Amino acid sequence: MSKHILVVDDEARIREVLQYALKKEGFTVTCVETGPAALEVVERGGVDLMVLDVMLPEMDGLEVCRRLRRTSRIPILFLSARGEEVDRIVGLELGGDDYLTKPFSPRELTARVRAVFRRTEEPAPAPAAKSSTMEYKGIQLDTDRHEVRYGGKFVSLTPTEFGVLGALLERPGVVLSRAQLMQRAYRYDNLITERTIDTHVRRIRAKFRAAGTDPIATVHGVGYKAAGD
Repeated sequence: MSKHILVVDDEARIREVLQYALKKEGFTVTCVETGPAALEVVERGGVDLMVLDVMLPEMDGLEVCRRLRRTSRIPILFLSARGEEVDRIVGLELGGDDYLTKPFSPRELTARVRAVFRRTEEPAPAPAAKSSTMEYKGIQLDTDRHEVRYGGKFVSLTPTEFGVLGALLERPGVVLSRAQLMQRAYRYDNLITERTIDTHVRRIRAKFRAAGTDPIATVHGVGYKAAGD
């Protein structure tokens, strides 16, 4: 079955261009104009990815993402006429999977959509010579199942977050620079950059702090390491 993509944009021309480009690539496409309408479609089920404009009437795209992330891990690709780094970081911190600035080419958009699907659906296999499970201070990370637990409870991480945390837990006590973490997480996310590493680390910390711990320590001016070493 073809993937179902929900396009959320208040500009009719943008919706038409996206619908045409995505359908041409074999995707099933639904288009809506507002945030509340998008949440209703997602609630009915069957949406595999959302292309979400940031600047929407009634409820902006960031608020749509914030509400969606309370109950769903559907991948979100943000669209925005604003290309400032702070906007991209806010979108990523809220749980977005990618960010594309208008104007954009339909070919780039469809390439980004496919890249998001690859990252979220095809985690890299664990090295054959190593155990599939790592344990560190109550955290269990299973690379075969692509699952993380703390105190026996599941912690939901994106593929990129999984890669960053795995890199730190593989080498307790070793400080990894942002460049080293980027290289380790690249197999999970080929669009990751050094500038977004801090964003992913903050998201990992927030999720684990909600569970009662913080697995990462900052080494100022150098990078990060597993907390407690």
